[in-house]
Amino acid sequence: MSDRLTHWVDGKPWTGSSDRRGEIFDPAHGSVTGHVSLASELDVDTAVKAASSAWQSWRWTTLSRRARILFDFRAAVLRRRDELTRVITAEHGKVLDDADGEIARGLEVVEYACGIPALLKGGFSESVSTQVDVASIRQPLGVCALITPFNFPAMVPLWFAPIAIACGNTVVLKPSEKVPSAAVILAECWAEAGLPDGVFNVLQGDAVAVDRLLTHPDVRAVSFVGSTPVARHVYETGTSHGKRVQALGGAKNHMVVLPDADLDAAADAAVSAAFGSAGERCMAVSVVVAVEPIGDELVAGIKRRIAELRTGDGRLGADMGPLVTGVHRDRVVSYIEAGLRAGAELAVDGRDVDVDGGSDGFWLGPTLFDHVSPETSIYQDEIFGPVLSVVRVPSFNRALDLVNASIYGNGTALFTSDGALARRYQSEVEVGMVGINVPIPVPAAAYSFGGWKSSLFGDAHAYGEDGIHFFTRSKVVTSRWPHTKAPRGDIDLNFPGR
Repeated sequence: MSDRLTHWVDGKPWTGSSDRRGEIFDPAHGSVTGHVSLASELDVDTAVKAASSAWQSWRWTTLSRRARILFDFRAAVLRRRDELTRVITAEHGKVLDDADGEIARGLEVVEYACGIPALLKGGFSESVSTQVDVASIRQPLGVCALITPFNFPAMVPLWFAPIAIACGNTVVLKPSEKVPSAAVILAECWAEAGLPDGVFNVLQGDAVAVDRLLTHPDVRAVSFVGSTPVARHVYETGTSHGKRVQALGGAKNHMVVLPDADLDAAADAAVSAAFGSAGERCMAVSVVVAVEPIGDELVAGIKRRIAELRTGDGRLGADMGPLVTGVHRDRVVSYIEAGLRAGAELAVDGRDVDVDGGSDGFWLGPTLFDHVSPETSIYQDEIFGPVLSVVRVPSFNRALDLVNASIYGNGTALFTSDGALARRYQSEVEVGMVGINVPIPVPAAAYSFGGWKSSLFGDAHAYGEDGIHFFTRSKVVTSRWPHTKAPRGDIDLNFPGR
């Protein structure tokens, strides 16, 4: 890795005008491995200008050529998959298998976008009135800004960019400054695929770049993934400046376990979904709702499985890696301390974990609280770390009410063998993504990803059909080509109805 990672604008690396820079850490060792440029407002303007210029020709590029470039982009990512995996682990800390898994899920969206000639098909009706035909078409928006989070450096950009580009838009990607390298590798893959210069740009930066993208007059749409307070800011700022915005916010995902569930499978699922990627997933299970009388048995099973996990450097075969920064690790620890003050039972204390990694790494092991009250901060807040809370309730109805009372509505899961209750749960729960005996219900690429309530601002979910609609505008064309020339003076002031 070079000492300073820069932007990618107009088809090539670009240093920009700003001298500001941020540090890139190796979370497993707590050491600085490089620096990243932080864009100024002038740098944003330059990147948007390049994207605006490229859009003038890219918007008219044939669907067949767009599809071929997408196929070639997929091939380029596959060639560099191992490199991407290693970079993600080095900068984020997640284990290699998890890093590789996010690339696989991102590639599913690329494969979906390869079908753009079919996905952008409009409608046509002949003779809706006398010699009048009507057609519907979808057209691109222009420059689209993508503001993506630290926890999925490859997958989230791949949720948005392939569909935006396939639909005929150009892109300015602002990745998290904590994990900046994967975005540049993706830019190089687009270039290898033959994407014209300026169609895909990477702007490294922080809040300065974000705020300028949200207010820039030539940016037509903004896609964002992050915490709820920032998502609300992005949505309100972007829409107030006339932009189309989809802002995916935070989560507090509940996994409800009924007494008739396979408790071994439920315990496996809870541990996998809570502690994968050190809990730094918007789809992580952070609350297990145990419907009595199975609480004691379920908690015991979860504890046994936690004891088998190895925390350490993700490049050395560990099950769970470090958190992304020391500041974030300390924030998560503060929630553990708050839970203790609130009287929750600390069944497993991740602060005492033995690690296989650097002594200065940003470590926190799997942590389990039992008998958690819904009034506490460890229940109500999105912690975004390896902290799992168990809440015990007396009935299915109480569990459903508990989930629906949350301000978040991103993901939820129900573990049961009762089909009728499962059907009722998926119908009545106020959550955007529901898993039945599936702990992390991330939809396949042909569907769409997104939550309800404070987990989503805007009307469109990510990728799938919603993604196509978000990155295009609908237009309806009504045309008349009469078979014979109309006689002079044929004036009719009535509304045409036949």
